[in-house]
Amino acid sequence: MSRLSICLYSALLLPFITLPAHADSMSQLIAQKSLSVNTSYQYPSIQRQAPAVLPAFLSGQYDNVDSEYLPLLSLAETQSSSAAREVISTARKMALNERTIVQGGCWDYLDAVFKRAGVTRDTVHKGKYGQGPYAASHEIKAGDWLYYINHGYNGVEHSGLFVGWTDEAAKEALILSYAGENRREPARYRVYDLSNVYQIMRPTI
Repeated sequence: MSRLSICLYSALLLPFITLPAHADSMSQLIAQKSLSVNTSYQYPSIQRQAPAVLPAFLSGQYDNVDSEYLPLLSLAETQSSSAAREVISTARKMALNERTIVQGGCWDYLDAVFKRAGVTRDTVHKGKYGQGPYAASHEIKAGDWLYYINHGYNGVEHSGLFVGWTDEAAKEALILSYAGENRREPARYRVYDLSNVYQIMRPTI
């Protein structure tokens, strides 16, 4: 057979030649791999935090708050709503920096704090002294004006400004309290038993 005949014979057979099976399998494998790529994956975002600037009051020395509770006070100011933040910071300045004395008792002091902070208050839980219903711990937020039974002082009714829980399970919390009764003493931060909170007033703007 001549070279020309071979070429013509090959040209006639070329359309009927089947590619090796492995070539077809390889193309299918590539197609399957491309379909299996998880295009919904999101790379973790980089958390950028501003440099922490410690409030000046954290380094102060005070006789009306234990230094171990100052970080909790700072946290309450930075992580509260704008209205609560105004109340907490105003109360802190009056108690720690200015050592403000207000004529009257606990109600008069907190009323002065709210007025100076420029906020109003909404009653979000209302019960009665000795009867309840009493608020659950999850209902109470930083900056709330609370009425509760003072189990540390003959079970009398008392009011104070809630800062934060020191032991929520035990219902113990840091409270800004004003003794009044002509003691001529500034308000102080103390831990109180809040097992029986019967009224909550929340700051609003």
